[in-house]
Amino acid sequence: MRNEKKMARLEARLPVTVHSLLKEAADLQGRSLSDFVVASAREAAEKAIARNGEIELSQSEQKRFAEALLKPASVAPALRKAMKNRKQLLGA
Repeated sequence: MRNEKKMARLEARLPVTVHSLLKEAADLQGRSLSDFVVASAREAAEKAIARNGEIELSQSEQKRFAEALLKPASVAPALRKAMKNRKQLLGA
């Protein structure tokens, strides 16, 4: 964090009990309260962003997905016609 060139300020109001909890955790790690809060918030943000890109499937859904990949359905005639018309209209 200290090697980043541009800095921004963040202010927050929080209950005294939460402040005390954060201060105690920071002290246990030998960090300043600011360093502890920024590192913890960054870690939480990275996890939230990573989770947003994940798709969770049940075991049966995983099986159906794998089967669809391994044995795709045949292309419907209407889709073939639409693709042919697209090529004629767009010249692609």
